[in-house]
Amino acid sequence: MNNNSQDSILFQFFNEIGIIEQLARTKLENRMPDGIKFSQFIVLNHLVRLDGHWSPLRLARAFQVTKGAMTNTLQRLEARELVKIRTNPTDGRAKIVTLTQAGRNMREACVQAIAPMLEDIEKEFGSDAVSQTLPTLKKVREYLDAHR
Repeated sequence: MNNNSQDSILFQFFNEIGIIEQLARTKLENRMPDGIKFSQFIVLNHLVRLDGHWSPLRLARAFQVTKGAMTNTLQRLEARELVKIRTNPTDGRAKIVTLTQAGRNMREACVQAIAPMLEDIEKEFGSDAVSQTLPTLKKVREYLDAHR
């Protein structure tokens, strides 16, 4: 009897998600323009989607990484003028991160760079299969996010 038949269906489910994440991350990062790392792209994408002003700590918590790891990512983005980091006007000890227009443009360039890969996946599996899977994945994400 192989391990897959002994493992619970939920274990297999999360194992597949983990493998998919690892494969997708590598494939996406290899297509990012101008040396952008996946960790940088997801911060840019987050800031585009949710807009506003974010503290490094709030971003670190959102991505469940250390403040140091987030600070490193943000410093790299700031050096490329993709984000602006300034002192919080209401709390001089804290920082605020905002997306620049160059950051919005870079996020769009990244999305365009990965579009062919996404199109290949759509051709292989069809948009219906992906659409049917998405609600379950969203519910799992929402559950895990609510139960951190």
